[in-house]
Amino acid sequence: MDAAGGRRLRCPGSPRRAGAPCGRALLWGWALLGCAWCPRPPGAAAAPFLVGYALDDSGGLGREFDGIGAVSGGGATSRLLVNYPEPYRSQILDYLFMPNFGASLHILKVEIGGDGQSTDGTEPSHMHYENYENYFRGYEWWLMKEAKKRNPNIKLIGLPWTFPGWIGRGQNWPYNHPDVTAYYVVSWILGAKQYHNLDIDYIGIWNERSFSSRYIKLLRYTLDKQGLQRVRIIASDNMWEPISFFMMVDSELHKVVDIIGAHYPGTKTVPNALATQKKLWASEDYSTFNDEAGSGCWARILNQNYVNGNMTSTIAWNLVASYYEDLPFGRDGLMTAQEPWSGYYAVEGPIWVTAHTTQFTYPGWHYLQVDGHLEHGGSYVALTDGLGNLTIIIETMTYCHSQCIRPPLLPFIVSPQKATFYLKGSFHKVKILKMWYTKLGFKSANSTFFHPLPPVKVHEGMFSLNLDVDEVYTLTTLTTGQKGTYPDPPQSKPFPSNYKDDFKIRNPPFSEAPHFADQTGVFEYFVNTSDPGDHIFTLRQVVIQRPITWASDADQAISIIGDFKWVNVTITCDVYIERLGNGGVFIAGRVKNGGIYVRSSKGLFFWVFADGTYRVTGDLSGKEVLMKGMSGVRARVWHTLTLNLKGSSASGSLNGYPLWENVTLSETSHGWAAIGTRSFEFAQFDNFHVEAS
Repeated sequence: MDAAGGRRLRCPGSPRRAGAPCGRALLWGWALLGCAWCPRPPGAAAAPFLVGYALDDSGGLGREFDGIGAVSGGGATSRLLVNYPEPYRSQILDYLFMPNFGASLHILKVEIGGDGQSTDGTEPSHMHYENYENYFRGYEWWLMKEAKKRNPNIKLIGLPWTFPGWIGRGQNWPYNHPDVTAYYVVSWILGAKQYHNLDIDYIGIWNERSFSSRYIKLLRYTLDKQGLQRVRIIASDNMWEPISFFMMVDSELHKVVDIIGAHYPGTKTVPNALATQKKLWASEDYSTFNDEAGSGCWARILNQNYVNGNMTSTIAWNLVASYYEDLPFGRDGLMTAQEPWSGYYAVEGPIWVTAHTTQFTYPGWHYLQVDGHLEHGGSYVALTDGLGNLTIIIETMTYCHSQCIRPPLLPFIVSPQKATFYLKGSFHKVKILKMWYTKLGFKSANSTFFHPLPPVKVHEGMFSLNLDVDEVYTLTTLTTGQKGTYPDPPQSKPFPSNYKDDFKIRNPPFSEAPHFADQTGVFEYFVNTSDPGDHIFTLRQVVIQRPITWASDADQAISIIGDFKWVNVTITCDVYIERLGNGGVFIAGRVKNGGIYVRSSKGLFFWVFADGTYRVTGDLSGKEVLMKGMSGVRARVWHTLTLNLKGSSASGSLNGYPLWENVTLSETSHGWAAIGTRSFEFAQFDNFHVEAS
């Protein structure tokens, strides 16, 4: 029922996360139509309509095309990818970046890690502390190099979601000292070049948060001073306004902003943005579960962002769903790679929808000046390299099958139709067009993705197509398209029920241990040179000041691992509290929340503190105390904690001896295992072992 008491009409057979109302019965005339804009039942398709569309370059071209891309980060969305064994990791990267193979992306946008929670985890900063730079933390450097290895022409974008706390000088705000923030961001760009030979092409301001005109101008000045004139500025990675208005009234701001980037624009722009005469991008879009409905969403906005909004680039969040699926926005990537322990991955429909554009266009091409709307629903775009090549992309996505996660989509109707295209100007001599085809099979549950069809013959500059609903066509003079393929990956398996990590690795390829997903704070490999015993190689929590946050970070540091379905587990870990007085650490099981919801995480948390006490709590914040007492634990001494969870009962041991038992849980829940600290403090962990039954 809706708020007015009317029954909602829903799209029939809506898949997961695609079950948005097909239309509210607020306008009862729509209700009388049933769900007329949804696909008709089998055998009820109307006769195709005949309509013509001219493709002509003789009067000039449209806007320059800047490419299709995807985001790694915002946050920690590629976390599990780095731990995949070969050859599967390279295969995944090929599907994403290799030209004429899979998605063949033109743009890779990465998070500039800032040590804070940025949706599905934290990404480490290159400057945890003000006077210490390290350009080998995290995995975005590696990912950019792998992308460049496959496509040297791919464009790179950096954007902060969070910032280390020292930048704010005690305030949760990066603009009070804009020179410090500009120095920090430009250092990341310089480090990319110095240590990884990566040229960053574009830089953003602060993801989906306020911008500062003063800071943007100072950023441009700092870039130029460092010889980085080629780096373009995107602002403000939020809405079209108020950045467009400020650019209209501030000529200096207008001069330094090269691209207006909007998030989830719903294929529309605003008059002020158009009036700036700047490039307009959907600098983050999609963010939808990657099944057929997600493929439909992506197909629709890839075309209509230009047709309706003059946007010359669309960038998907996110690149690859390589994070635990039960974190927020699970499987909202172009493909899925969330099981490095098994090697399983899935090449989802959005990969092939992307290929319809990316394999047959390139940044620097131009759109043709066309209306772009098909008479009976759907859209088309046409692009050229100016050298005689032509690519046409057509989509006929229906309302019910192309709803993105945001913004809400107004109802529309798409019908089968016959479309005739007239090639004029320099294209009049084209005789044949290669054709690639996708059909989203919502009725048959059997979709066809990126399938080559027989070429279309063009007769005296004219050809016709019979278009059904929920289809994508690419027609092109290029002959380079390919649906890349590898042998099937291994079968999907759950996280190992018996998992150990002693962190004994002298030169780790990445700064983070496999499968641990930091949700607040940053946990890194550490060489403990002061320990002559068994704890030389450890995992250390290294963020000691609350970052400038983007989400509601917890007040405690926490890293999760394992299977969200785990119920009965035994977790053992050696712990080392470094902070005297009020330091503390925990191990936990059945952890229920992560990502942007980490602050409210529930579970069973076993804490020990430097003052010699312990606590057992039902939440990360420590407010729901189930048991407490003395433990004898001291700081700067190694201790072994063991947590047993079985059914509705919990018990804990310290150094092999029972410390507490008979804690009764109100419900037998499930969740991840975790380690963490009482606050933003140094602490070490070693010999982690979890066994689930």
